[in-house]
Amino acid sequence: MLKHAVIPFLVGAGLLASAPFASAATNLVFCSEGSPAGFDPGQYTTGTDFDASAETMFNRLTQFERGGTAVIPGLATKWDISDDGLTYTFHLREGVKFHTTPYFKPTREFNADDVLFTFNRMIDKNDPFRKAYPTEFPYFTDMGMDTNITKIDKVDDHTVKFTLKEVDAAFIQNMAMSFASVQSAEYAAQLLKEGKAADINQKPVGTGPFVFKSYQKDSNIRYTGNKDYWKPDDVKIDNLIFAITTDPSVRIQKLKKNECQITLFPRPADLKALQEDKTLKVPNQAGFNLGYIAYNVMDKIKGSDQPNPMAQLKVRQALDMAVNKQQIIDSVYQGAGQLAVNAMPPTQWSYDTTIKDAPYNPEKAKELLKEAGVKEGTEINLWAMPVQRPYNPNAKLMAEMLQSDWAKIGIKAKIVTYEWGEYIKRSKGGENGAMLIGWSGDNGDPDNWLNVLFGCDSLQGNNFSKWCDKKFDGIVKEAKRTTDQGKRTELYKQAQHVLKDAVPMTPIAHSTVFQPMRDNVQDFKISPFGLNSFYGVSVSK
Repeated sequence: MLKHAVIPFLVGAGLLASAPFASAATNLVFCSEGSPAGFDPGQYTTGTDFDASAETMFNRLTQFERGGTAVIPGLATKWDISDDGLTYTFHLREGVKFHTTPYFKPTREFNADDVLFTFNRMIDKNDPFRKAYPTEFPYFTDMGMDTNITKIDKVDDHTVKFTLKEVDAAFIQNMAMSFASVQSAEYAAQLLKEGKAADINQKPVGTGPFVFKSYQKDSNIRYTGNKDYWKPDDVKIDNLIFAITTDPSVRIQKLKKNECQITLFPRPADLKALQEDKTLKVPNQAGFNLGYIAYNVMDKIKGSDQPNPMAQLKVRQALDMAVNKQQIIDSVYQGAGQLAVNAMPPTQWSYDTTIKDAPYNPEKAKELLKEAGVKEGTEINLWAMPVQRPYNPNAKLMAEMLQSDWAKIGIKAKIVTYEWGEYIKRSKGGENGAMLIGWSGDNGDPDNWLNVLFGCDSLQGNNFSKWCDKKFDGIVKEAKRTTDQGKRTELYKQAQHVLKDAVPMTPIAHSTVFQPMRDNVQDFKISPFGLNSFYGVSVSK
């Protein structure tokens, strides 16, 4: 066991103590908020999963600049778009190596075959690997990419051509998102031959800045810096450890003791003390996010044989106008949140400023419930997240406040929660009632809010309301098929009005993002997309 004198922050439940580090190694511990469900980015939709996989171990053809929204080259050095907007030709980076691990030794460098495997697996349900390891790819399908990409051609080892059925104005941005992380076709072939296809989700192999070492659920994830990374200046950490710490107060204690050097989602009540601590710094920025209530609108909620009151518009309107948003902003966000009116933040282009909330009016809400035939004392389930997210610092408190608000109009809300991965899985399956959830924008495009969260293609994914409106869906799809931003803006404004009138959700707040860290952490960038990336980050001694 290494001694504290050798590595100054070998503390925190032995996180670093058992690792064979050299004394000069640079080490960084990140106190994360939850356990990832797995390490295959294509399968997931949450920042918890992407931080642990896409942001550490993988690359994409295009990528977002660190801390920004601009698209820059990744595994593709450049790309050409045909005049009709239907063909994208990617020119691939040469000399990129996949990770060498105890379970995989690559015999070749990254090439076009890896791109074809990555995307064909998501498109084709009869792909041999997908048949061996059946899974879904919610982001890919939520955005209709599985049906819009008609074919992918290997022009040569370092050129790949994607052909689309319809124009997708956000295609390049979408390809920079975490779900589009490129996998190794050679590793997949090895797993298929060994009959271990599911290991792609537990023993990851990518081209990214960090290499997977081990994972203990609810405890830690260990990585080492990729010494063969194609952009060597980005790897300034020898050993990266995720210390999984669900309790925000414990995360802060660990940070103050230097048991971790970066953490996330501090409680608003802790901010003042953190900002006054001379050993810490707490950068912040306006969050490109939304915390909201999703109302399950299905006639019957999965697992129940009773009619679902939230299937009625008047009931959703009543629940919406009974929410005392300002009290929630004051108590839950404590000055670090902006009241939300719309289904995306005001900083998103095409946001419609003419849309207004229904006034807070419990008496009117009671009348609507009566008109809908809903009796006093009717019970609904209110799902509350077990973890903090950028858009909601305290879901438990918010749920309790909603429970009180709705009790005033005769609705009994039973608070329900599950472990984070289970919470998402069950709600995607339609088991949720009213549900606390939220979103951090992924690519700076309105489609990423309106289509991904409320489009008909997303019913099995991030559309937690299970709301499919043909008028809304048609407008959003039309907006995606034009590259004229003025026309797109007008269409998205129309869609926002349809959404507001149907009340499949109640927007609550856009929160400010605070990222506490030790003062010796250098060049960490807060992501507008709610992700945590450690390439380019260093820790001074």
